[in-house]
Amino acid sequence: MSDTPRKTLRLPSRKDGEETPVNPRRKPIRSGGSANPRRKPEGAETEKPDPAAKRDWRKNKPGTSGAASPDRTRSEPGKGAARAGDKALAPTSPGRKTISRPRDEAKRERFPDTRNSEPAPERTNAQSGVRVSKLMAEQGLCSRREADEYIVRGWVYVDGERITELGTRADPSAKITLDQQAKATQQRQMTVLLHKPVGYVSGQPEPGFQPALVLIRPENQHRTPDTPVFHASHLKGLAPAGRLDIDSTGLLVLTQDGRIARQLIGENSKVEKEYLVRVAGQLIENGLELLNHGLELDGRALKPAKVEWLNDDQLRFLLHEGRKRQIRRMCELVGLRVTGLKRVRTGKIRLGDLPLGKWRYLRDNETF
Repeated sequence: MSDTPRKTLRLPSRKDGEETPVNPRRKPIRSGGSANPRRKPEGAETEKPDPAAKRDWRKNKPGTSGAASPDRTRSEPGKGAARAGDKALAPTSPGRKTISRPRDEAKRERFPDTRNSEPAPERTNAQSGVRVSKLMAEQGLCSRREADEYIVRGWVYVDGERITELGTRADPSAKITLDQQAKATQQRQMTVLLHKPVGYVSGQPEPGFQPALVLIRPENQHRTPDTPVFHASHLKGLAPAGRLDIDSTGLLVLTQDGRIARQLIGENSKVEKEYLVRVAGQLIENGLELLNHGLELDGRALKPAKVEWLNDDQLRFLLHEGRKRQIRRMCELVGLRVTGLKRVRTGKIRLGDLPLGKWRYLRDNETF
């Protein structure tokens, strides 16, 4: 920084008798007035506002009509024109303001007041009945998935009336019939009989293993002169109808037909399955009687079965149910260990001479 001292500017002082210089930018003051134009000159009388004149001015204010009232409300003409549809206000006490809130007609139409309306009619039989798709499955006409498809296509009749809407309900005693197109579709659905080897699972694959469905290939078909030729469309919707665990072998049914699936694995299925079971160990006292009836799994009693000895190490089981690993767990409860298990019959269909790992179609003259 420089050491030069800062100069200070000083205005010259006015001497006695010397006039003050005029600023050329300042507006001149009019004669007879003051510097402030709003300021009244000295000696002028100050007029007070007349209250009566003020009331007359409010009364005759542009945009208003009618006399002023001490209990006038915001919806009255004194505060502006009333809207169309505003309700008349009840008289109020002086000095009290009442704000009118007209009801919105659109909101009233959208949310009607039903407090005094008539009660809703009782549900009809069609609304309180059972879903048609469920009735069709219970009657063995098809599976529920197929029933929904047939309903959408208009292939279902309830008491002679065609239905096309999903979720339609009907009386449990209603007569349900299928259109000829639905019957033709069912006739084209295929059912496969497979001699499953050990190491394949019947349903969802386990880690490191494959489902039995991979064996349904043209090269594995056991053909006879009266069986159809394999087509890729026969794999669509093909699913196992019953369990056969990974360590078991024998007859496994796979089908596209929901009627057959329900017949074999439905809750009320009466189809009998026959197994040949090789065992080891020491059977407990009255163990054979318990295998026939008296055991339970997972807290549920088992249905009566038919179990008998075929030789020293082999039993034959006749069951009407198929819980997970049922035969193996039953044998463990009576002191036996299963070393081999083979299903040889499902209903009226026998495994017969079908080679291991091969499959064939269910013939037209075969039923379960």
